[in-house]
Amino acid sequence: MKAILLQEPELEFGTGRHVDIRFGLMAHGPVDFENSPASRIRAGIVGSPESIEGVANWIGKCRGEIRAKASNYPYLFPKFPGCNQDTNLKFTVEVGTTSFREILDSQIEPLLKNPSRAAAVETVAKLFLAEIEYLASSQKVQVIICAPPMLLFKFLAVEPSVEFKESGAKGDSSEAPDFHDWLKARAMNAGVPIQVVWPSTYDETKSLPKTRGQKDKRQLQDEATRAWNFHLALYYKAGGVPWRMSRSATDMTTLYVGVSFYRALEKTRLQTSMAQVFNERGEGVIVRGGTAKLCKDDMQVHLDSASANQLMDGALSQYKREHFTMPARIVLHKTSSFDAAEIEGFKSAITKHSIHSADLLYVSHADTRAFRDGVYPPLRGTYINLEDHLHLLYTRGSVEFFNVYPGMYVPHPLRFRSDHLSQSAVFAAQELLALTKMNWNNTQFDGLEPITIRAARQVGSILKYIDDPKLPYQSRYSFYM
Repeated sequence: MKAILLQEPELEFGTGRHVDIRFGLMAHGPVDFENSPASRIRAGIVGSPESIEGVANWIGKCRGEIRAKASNYPYLFPKFPGCNQDTNLKFTVEVGTTSFREILDSQIEPLLKNPSRAAAVETVAKLFLAEIEYLASSQKVQVIICAPPMLLFKFLAVEPSVEFKESGAKGDSSEAPDFHDWLKARAMNAGVPIQVVWPSTYDETKSLPKTRGQKDKRQLQDEATRAWNFHLALYYKAGGVPWRMSRSATDMTTLYVGVSFYRALEKTRLQTSMAQVFNERGEGVIVRGGTAKLCKDDMQVHLDSASANQLMDGALSQYKREHFTMPARIVLHKTSSFDAAEIEGFKSAITKHSIHSADLLYVSHADTRAFRDGVYPPLRGTYINLEDHLHLLYTRGSVEFFNVYPGMYVPHPLRFRSDHLSQSAVFAAQELLALTKMNWNNTQFDGLEPITIRAARQVGSILKYIDDPKLPYQSRYSFYM
């Protein structure tokens, strides 16, 4: 067994590099600030009169500075500098009354009394969907903010009673659709990305109720952190590129791919979701795969050779349509192990397109833990080689830049197995670490999973609500995040 500490990867911003997303943006601005399509984001808002007013007022407040949380760790909780053209963020969010669509509580409340929880969630979601479609067709908006009111917020947060579950009522909690995922799936035809914003985001007094057995209220991020995450997600959804991975001029052009699986709504089919991240810019593109099967030999999900070939061929074809050329290298991260048929299928498509090299990694969460002297967890970036093809990587842990471990629980490392590797395992681990920083929903850089895996999981959770494989779906990742 061998353990080393990897260097924290830098990210590239408009005028320089930095290891931290928020300090990098404050010092150097977004990557594309000189000609960004998101320099003035035109946003619509759908919600109740109260929630629309709350979101609009908070966006106005965030044009100015949001003070940092009082803390002994200033690098973990920096201020939000203000979203305007005069700060280095170099963009603004514009909302106006012509882009507001109101849904009254009196329209929602009777629907929530439906004895079928599934029907209640779906009928309320359809109210929002109708207004989203209206805004997308009649207003020139780049992003639509969906702001459910407190009434709906509480309904979705609280589980049904035991009596309801045991009654066998049609559409109990196990069958109810996820409001967020259902809405994102059905709103794709509108052609505009949506951002769901809960009341506690813009008003911390509107916190979620405690769940059964929970002693304290749910933890809420400080206001500056919420402002960072909300505004940078809007920037990406509006077509901007806030940051990207740093790569040298000698690095090969690389296509990063994540493959995950999800169960269809009727529970009988396992489907494949694939998310591509086009090179270091992090431009996510989605490819929907076919049916997968659970193998009784290893109790893991696998594709047959033809399906693996078709999935990789589709990913490379999509890449060529976007860039008019092929990548020199492919990195494929998968949430289940590779069997011989899958390797054969993926490699066949890679060879067909004359790709120079490929890395196939099985990435999962590990139960194995490491310990170091003292009371703190291992440092983020700790890499451990267990055996020839099996490795651990701490993507969560104590962070030197923050000077603290920012988590609440003892972290677990990622485990990855290199089933086919053209680079060294240390190089692959360093790349995994960098890809954990490419989540545009989170500006705290110590994410657990690489964006390849995270995006593929998000895609699956939303695609399951588009039941018919023939139905169209959006290929941009911004519609899923």
